[in-house]
Amino acid sequence: MSSTIWSNLDLTPSALASLEAGLGPHRLIRAAESAVANQPLGRPDPGVMEADIVVGQPEVAQCLSSPRLRFVQLSSAGFTTFDTPEARAALTTRKVPVCISSVVYSEPCAQHALAFLLAEARQLPRSIRDQSTTREWNTAPTRRASFLLGIQSVLLVGFGGIAKRLSELLQPFGLEVIGFRREPRGDEELPVYGVDELLAWLPQADIVVNTLPASDETHCFFDEAAFSTMKPGAIFLNLGRGSTVDQAALARALAGHLRAAYLDVTIPEPLPVEDPLWSLPNCHITPHVAGGHGDEHDRVVAHFLGNLGRYERGEPLVDRVY
Repeated sequence: MSSTIWSNLDLTPSALASLEAGLGPHRLIRAAESAVANQPLGRPDPGVMEADIVVGQPEVAQCLSSPRLRFVQLSSAGFTTFDTPEARAALTTRKVPVCISSVVYSEPCAQHALAFLLAEARQLPRSIRDQSTTREWNTAPTRRASFLLGIQSVLLVGFGGIAKRLSELLQPFGLEVIGFRREPRGDEELPVYGVDELLAWLPQADIVVNTLPASDETHCFFDEAAFSTMKPGAIFLNLGRGSTVDQAALARALAGHLRAAYLDVTIPEPLPVEDPLWSLPNCHITPHVAGGHGDEHDRVVAHFLGNLGRYERGEPLVDRVY
C-alpha cells in the first residue's frame, strides 16, 4: 500500500537521493519552503493536508487538523511544538505516532559537551586567546588553572538521549554523575531525580550541563535563584535551548562566582554582537552546532526510512515520544 509522504527537509543532494530511492512506491511531496533539520520552521504548507506521513518540521496546527495524517517523524532531537497537552491528546486519540530524531543527535551533542569540559580542564580557550592576541607564553598561570576530570560532581539537567550518552562518555573519568528529568522512570543506570529537586543539589555541583527542551515550564529555568545557588568555581554548559536560561543572570554570575560557561545555544540566535556574553572572558560560545556533523542529513534520512519500514510492519518505532 502506497502512502503520500510530505517533507520540508533541506537536504544535501546525496541525502535527497537516498530519501527518494528508499521510499519505493510511496509518493513524495516536497514543501515550498525548506527547514533546517534540527529547528522547527513553524509555517504551514498546503502539502501537509495531502500527506499520510510527514517528515521534517511540520507546523503542528496543520498536523492536528489533517484528517489523513497517520505518522509524524520529526527531524530534531526535541519536539517543543508537539509537546503540548492539546497535541498529545489529539494525536494519541487518533493513534498517530510522533517520533523524534534523538538517535541522530545524541552522539554529536554528547561529544560536543565532552569537548567543552575537556577544553576548560586543559585551558584551551586561554591558550587560543593568547595565540590570537598577545602571543605570550603563559605557562605558569595556564598550568595552575588546569585541572583533571575525576573528582567533580556533574548534574545532567534534562536526562534524555543526549544526557544519557554524555553520562556514558564520562564514565571513564570516574565523575559523580546525577541526572534530572521531568519524570524519572526508575530504570536509569545512574541516580535520576525530578527537576523540581534540582535547587537542593546545585550548591554541591562542580559542573552543570543543561539539555532541557524549550517549553513554558522550562522558560528561564536557570534564573537568578539557580545561578546564585551554584557554588563558587562551578562550570555551566548549555546544549539545550537558549530560552531555558536567563542570560542576564548568567552574565552576572560569570562576573562573580562562576568559573566558566560554555554555550551552544542562546536567545536569540544569532546572538547580537553587542550582547555582553560575547565579551566575558570566561564565557565560550559555539553557534548552535553541537548536533552538527558532515553526514547529518544522511543519518536523518536513514532514521526516517528505518522507522517507515517499522511502521509499515507494525514494529516498535525508534525515538517515539507518544
